Amino acid sequence: MTTKTTAEFWFDPICPWAWMTSRWILEVEKVRDVDVTFNIFSLAHLNRNTTDEKYRANFPRSWRTTRVIMAAKTKHGQEYVLPLYTAIGTRIHLKKMDIGAELLEEALVEVGLDKSLAAEMDNESWNDAIIESHERGISLVGNDVGTPLIKVGDFAFFGPVISPAPKGEAAGKLWDGVVNVASYPGFFEIKRSRTVGPIFD
Repeated sequence: MTTKTTAEFWFDPICPWAWMTSRWILEVEKVRDVDVTFNIFSLAHLNRNTTDEKYRANFPRSWRTTRVIMAAKTKHGQEYVLPLYTAIGTRIHLKKMDIGAELLEEALVEVGLDKSLAAEMDNESWNDAIIESHERGISLVGNDVGTPLIKVGDFAFFGPVISPAPKGEAAGKLWDGVVNVASYPGFFEIKRSRTVGPIFD
């Protein structure tokens, strides 16, 4: 009897690249004996010291979505994190909705939660828990990365950054390769220039 591999995945709902990778790892769960727990990452916290206005303009979007997910997790349990991320991410990345009360209320209702929880989007008291989740992920990989982060067993890594997300056995083969590479303690980086943006099909 084989033991199921446990993995953790850190995401910020506003990041299209984390979204692509999250859809891939859900495919991996179908073809490999892997169980993934989803955790919150904060691009707003990561880039808090930047003077780049392009990044700073996204801070409210990051905080609002992560606050609602953290509130749902705290009040109703870890089992709501992935479904709510999926419901929010679908509206952000596929339906191109603006991040606000309408999007968040729709997503909450979709996963069976009361839409009043959307009011938590501006509740800064959730920030500490979000930062704690974020920093736990960053502590595993270092400060010069973003999202997505993945932890498998005793090792963790940033990425992979992929587009489009492979499905079926192709997803499993990519998983096998990524895990084999990342598990080597002396391996640090592999990269090439992106030639396409996120392909959501």
